[in-house]
Amino acid sequence: MVFAALAVVAGGAFAAETAYPVRPIRFVVPFPPGTSTDVAARFVAQRLTERFGQQIVVDNRAGASGTIGVAIVAQAAPNGYTWALGTTTTHVLAPILNAKLGYDPVRDFTPVALLGDAAYFLTTHPGIPATTVQEFVAHARANPGKLHYASVGNASLGHLTGELLKKAAGIDMVHVPYKGSTLSTIDLMAGRIQLQITTIPASLPHVRSGKLRALAVTSRERVSTLRETPTVAESGFPGFHAALWMGVFVPARTDAAVTAVLDREFSATLGAPALREALVDQGFEPGKLSPAAFSTLIREDTARWRKVISEVGIQPE
Repeated sequence: MVFAALAVVAGGAFAAETAYPVRPIRFVVPFPPGTSTDVAARFVAQRLTERFGQQIVVDNRAGASGTIGVAIVAQAAPNGYTWALGTTTTHVLAPILNAKLGYDPVRDFTPVALLGDAAYFLTTHPGIPATTVQEFVAHARANPGKLHYASVGNASLGHLTGELLKKAAGIDMVHVPYKGSTLSTIDLMAGRIQLQITTIPASLPHVRSGKLRALAVTSRERVSTLRETPTVAESGFPGFHAALWMGVFVPARTDAAVTAVLDREFSATLGAPALREALVDQGFEPGKLSPAAFSTLIREDTARWRKVISEVGIQPE
């Protein structure tokens, strides 16, 4: 009886020590407040705060295309109390382009949950004689080197998507990098550039008002907010796809019992209609992958974009 009682007490103590979470969690979002990734992360944090009964504290650590904040989490204790919001930029492009990044996206992190991905939006000025991708391609072929397309910066995913389109369509366009989509959208509406490749929220209001024209989205499938807009693949370029995915990571070597809890809770949270709607409003198509499948996605994207970067001739820093 005494041994049995001691076993019960010891078991209870062990359970109490290993319960998770028992205190607030720091969620590092490596982008500025108010961006679509930040807003989406805050929706997720709110829902998980309710489920865990512990505060999920969003900590914005912007800079260097998200790599500063992600590097903080790579060095954090692997106890489940520090998360990173990672994207295609921080976990695929940056490691290819920066040999001195300070973290390894595979070695230093454990993927927890893919939250969703955001297609890129191909939009033109209404004065361009094209209402489809094929018509735009024909126009570009008739005017080699005369059309300009915008992205949010050199080696950004929008830039690489444009280069992918140039190669697939056999066209010559000039890339114009901007520091953000606000200025490029103004220039597109003024007709100073002819094509913009950016995430959907930046252009959608202007498409709906008729100030811009939507040609296609770059995802594998049509997106929820733009069912009438075809994909580039549907527009004569089978297999074409590019999307900015967003997911949650914890430091490598985090206990498997903790990551199992996170996998279960994120699965339940991402299944909630209210959260799915909130993510769609920010331009993300919700999608849950297992941690193993998420790891596979990162490896496949890395191989694919490394090839594009090599073909474009962008050299790592």
